[in-house]
Amino acid sequence: MAVLGGEKEKELRIHESLDELGTDLTDYIAELSEISVKERGVFALALSGGSLISLMGKLCEAPYNKTVDWGKWYIFWADERVVAKNHADSNYKLAKDGLFSKLWPQEAYILKSAVLERIRKTLRAAKAVKLLGLPIVSSHVHSINDSVSAEEAASEYEFAIRQLVKSRVISVSDISDCPKFDLILLGMGSNGDVASLFPNHLVLDEKNEWVTFITDSPKSPPERITFTLPVINSASNVAVVVTGDSKADAVHLAIDDIGPDCPSVPARLVQPTKGKLVWFLDKPAASKLDGFQFSE
Repeated sequence: MAVLGGEKEKELRIHESLDELGTDLTDYIAELSEISVKERGVFALALSGGSLISLMGKLCEAPYNKTVDWGKWYIFWADERVVAKNHADSNYKLAKDGLFSKLWPQEAYILKSAVLERIRKTLRAAKAVKLLGLPIVSSHVHSINDSVSAEEAASEYEFAIRQLVKSRVISVSDISDCPKFDLILLGMGSNGDVASLFPNHLVLDEKNEWVTFITDSPKSPPERITFTLPVINSASNVAVVVTGDSKADAVHLAIDDIGPDCPSVPARLVQPTKGKLVWFLDKPAASKLDGFQFSE
């Protein structure tokens, strides 16, 4: 792994292989989880979709599946497609199938769920989860309402986040009223899009809403909800995870000093105000970065 960027607020981690990247990403998430739980008692994490979920797969393996304090995790989505939760395009389904369902054997889940239900009235859910070895409290997984319009889904999602900010499950930025997630994990498309923030789209200029919606995504499906840039940039930590040579041009435009006449991309606007930004790249994705050469 090559680590670039002496800036305190930004770091580039470039990996020779996807396996190496996945291991580093898993270590990074587990470390931030431990720090957040020690400092705040919870870990508020926002996910995206795409290949990001598969790269997080090592969280389902030893030692992380036993050492991570899953009961303290609160999970959100930085963007979501407005489809049914069991739809193939759902980011929720992707995370459920690729992560949550792999954290325990199905038989053990059924047994432990039955035990958990019996003691629910006398034991706090998070404590019960830790005691029984269950990974994640279902009420801590905040997916969108898939039975309403994109506009309504965005409004309801923002309301839910606002309630958790009031209760300090999610911290609040000390320079704005935005939520301050412990970690927001983003992928990036070949056009430099992050979450569901696409080039030249009006939502890039949204300053007041925490969660907004679009009905004209250039990628299918067209209806989506997304965190706005002020929310992303208020996080304590933001990681952008990018792999493959098809993303190399967008990585160059997002990271390098390209000058005022070059096209800007949404990923370039990801600049945490007081948090830290880490780029996780594989060798092909980083291949067009200025001033960096790989040894063979």
